[in-house]
Amino acid sequence: MPRLGPDPVLHPDCEISESRFGAFCEIGRGSRLSRVEMGDYSYCDRHAEIANARIGKFANIAAFSRIGATDHPLETAACHHFLYRSDDYWDDAEPDEAFFARRHARIAEIGHDSWIGHGAMVKPGVTLGHGAVVASGAVVTKDVPPYMIVAGVPAAPLRERLPRELAERMIALGWWDWDHGRLRAALEDFRRLPAGAFLDRYGG
Repeated sequence: MPRLGPDPVLHPDCEISESRFGAFCEIGRGSRLSRVEMGDYSYCDRHAEIANARIGKFANIAAFSRIGATDHPLETAACHHFLYRSDDYWDDAEPDEAFFARRHARIAEIGHDSWIGHGAMVKPGVTLGHGAVVASGAVVTKDVPPYMIVAGVPAAPLRERLPRELAERMIALGWWDWDHGRLRAALEDFRRLPAGAFLDRYGG
């Protein structure tokens, strides 16, 4: 595997458009990203599909997950994309730019240090709080509070990842904004200390 650094590592067969990446990002083989802002240290594994999303730092996005899955119109006589991708079917038709504008405006927000499991889906316009976890195969249709674990279809709270007091202290600490050198200096504490002990040492 290539060493991660300031420029994103893009594995083969990715399709990426109108997207920006922070430092130490990695995009897995065969992933498709459109209109995505991805913060430092975040990554997605193979064949992830992400559209119209703002992703924080240190987000962990597993293989075959989908964020911001695009919707079809349900209030019209047909829901097929000939309604809005009309120029793909007729020489004299234009795409429905207003439909695309509405779709692009529904941003999925993914918090720092979040984890989206294998094959999970986060719907457009949903906010996943800092530290939240989405179980494999879950379909997230509503906002998820920080440090909450959700599972199922539709996703529902399973349990807190951290007790609320610790979660609030972790957000106040905001270790995801530390520079690369400070992260390295604290690496052994990240590895060995439980969250509460880590906070006792570093504040928050």
